[in-house]
Amino acid sequence: MKLPIKLICRTKRVHEDGTSTVFIQYCYNAKQKTLLHTGIKIPPAYWKAKQCCITDKLPLEFGDHEALNKELRRLVRIAEDLVTHAVQTKIRDKGAFVKKTFSPSLEVSTVEERVNEAAKKEAEEKRSKLDIYYQFDEYIKSKQRKVSAATLTVYRNVKSHLLAYEKYSAKKITFESLDFSFYEDFVDYLTFEHAHMRRQEELTGLKLNTIGKTIKHLRGFIKDRVKRKIIAPIDLTDFKIPEEESDAIYLTHQEIADIYQTDLSAHPHLIEYRDLFVLACLTGLRFSDFSTLRPEDLQRDMLYKKQEKSDHWVIIPLRHEAKQIFTRQFRDKIPELTNPEFNRHIKTIGKLAGITRLVKFSYKKGNQNVVVTKPKYEWITSHTARRSFCTNEFLAGTPVELIMKISGHKRTKDFYKYIRITPEEAANKIKELWLARDNMKLIKETAEKMGIAI
Repeated sequence: MKLPIKLICRTKRVHEDGTSTVFIQYCYNAKQKTLLHTGIKIPPAYWKAKQCCITDKLPLEFGDHEALNKELRRLVRIAEDLVTHAVQTKIRDKGAFVKKTFSPSLEVSTVEERVNEAAKKEAEEKRSKLDIYYQFDEYIKSKQRKVSAATLTVYRNVKSHLLAYEKYSAKKITFESLDFSFYEDFVDYLTFEHAHMRRQEELTGLKLNTIGKTIKHLRGFIKDRVKRKIIAPIDLTDFKIPEEESDAIYLTHQEIADIYQTDLSAHPHLIEYRDLFVLACLTGLRFSDFSTLRPEDLQRDMLYKKQEKSDHWVIIPLRHEAKQIFTRQFRDKIPELTNPEFNRHIKTIGKLAGITRLVKFSYKKGNQNVVVTKPKYEWITSHTARRSFCTNEFLAGTPVELIMKISGHKRTKDFYKYIRITPEEAANKIKELWLARDNMKLIKETAEKMGIAI
């Protein structure tokens, strides 16, 4: 079988010394070809294009034409052997393989050995690129300009959970191992065995919603790699996302006022944390947004802010207190702070404000309910401000659609997860609505018609 290989001299590309390079041209499909450098250069006038050889008129200063033609034939045989091997072993990118493996110094007798080495190296490179952690790093890189820094941290946490599970189970995790058995064992490990630090204390096992978030982002990563045709499709039907309604507090308007009015003269370093938290309670901003406010964000008594998480613009009208805090305390500069540091300080502020009522919450760990009771200030976090804004506006009767315009929620399902009211508060709210309807006027009218006194 004649292979699509021939010798060419690029006569239109002449070097400074008046010579042109002789190449081996390999046309590996109808539209693509590659050139293999032979290392032989001659004046283009001494090249026979039809015969693909050097003429016998070549001046000796450029070499003996017979010896050069013999060397060119040897190199062509090497190229043919490489192409034959690529065809027999069904190498997909034959052109790249031949280009990478060919060398003028390669002896015909060592072609098979060189080919095997190249094939082995290519297989190793392919395997390394299909390594699940390499692909996870590539996935994170692809997301860097599309998601917030906080979301990137979540992706890295998923990767670290996989690495920890691999070490615990002593089983190498590959894309091929991602089946239902892996899912069950991984969730079981995250529930009962995964060790992590929290406030200098080592804890074992993650909460159900944290596990759910891990599985959710693992699924997203796998689907992305399948969509890009990097890996074969994986059945994720049984990779359920465990979740439960999370317990979280909100602060009433009175409690927010208590915090704002707390005397911090003995703790002056807490004042800016207190004011920033109250500002967040009155605007519904996330930590990533209220901690990066700038003077130019305030226009005509409203905050114009592009949310980091959703990349979505919100326009927030400011209450008198909110505008006062922003213009007095933070108009020039928001203090640089971290979320853990912020959370630690606002718990202290909540305690000083007297928000000490005991609050009991529970969460699932496997099939067990774990109950935790702490003073309310211990449950306060930076996100409490956002929940408080949404809940207080909801209770005040502000239409949900308008609250979502300010909070930036795109789905009502997500918004209602923020509403934190007790059954007693719900009952009182319904009672208020009944009173607003003239104390069940319909019943009054019916009784009057029947001659019954109420």
